[in-house]
Amino acid sequence: MSEAQAIRTDQTDEVDFVELDTMIDKEFSKDKENLIMILQAIQRRYNYLPKPALTYLSAKIGVPYSKIYEVATFYSTFSLEPRGRNIISICLGTACHVRGAERVRERLHESLNIADGQTTDDGRFTLESVRCIGCCSLGPVMKVNEDMHGRIATDEVEKVLGQYE
Repeated sequence: MSEAQAIRTDQTDEVDFVELDTMIDKEFSKDKENLIMILQAIQRRYNYLPKPALTYLSAKIGVPYSKIYEVATFYSTFSLEPRGRNIISICLGTACHVRGAERVRERLHESLNIADGQTTDDGRFTLESVRCIGCCSLGPVMKVNEDMHGRIATDEVEKVLGQYE
C-alpha cells in the first residue's frame, strides 16, 4: 500500500496526492528544513491547510504531525479551516478605528451575512478583523486578497465586493 492510500479518508477527495508529491519532492527536495515554505505552497494551492495534506506531509518528510500542527497554528497566515476565494481583512487599528473602520466592518457583516472569521456560504469571501495593516494614513483600510482599499466609506463596500465576483 502506498503512503497516499494509507492516508486516505473521506476528507481526502479534495487533496491531490500526486501534486503534493511533486511539490514536496521536486520543489522542496523532501527537506524538512523547508517545512514553512511547503506549508505556504499547500495553503496557496488549497487556500487552507487540509488535514490529509498535513498528515501526508508528515509521513513524507519524516516530521511528526504534532510539529507540523504546531507550526501551522503558530503563524496567523496559515488556516486549518477552509477559507473563501477572497480574504477580506478589515483594519481595526487605532488610526482606522477613529476614521470609522467599525462602521465599515458592520457593513461587511450586513452585506456578506457573516461575522469575523466566517466564510460566506458560496465560498466567495472570508472576513477577518486585523489590528493593523500598515497603511495608517489611508484609514479606514480594507484589504481584499492583496488589494488595498483605503479611505473606504461604508457606502463603497458593496462596490468593492462586486469587483471580486
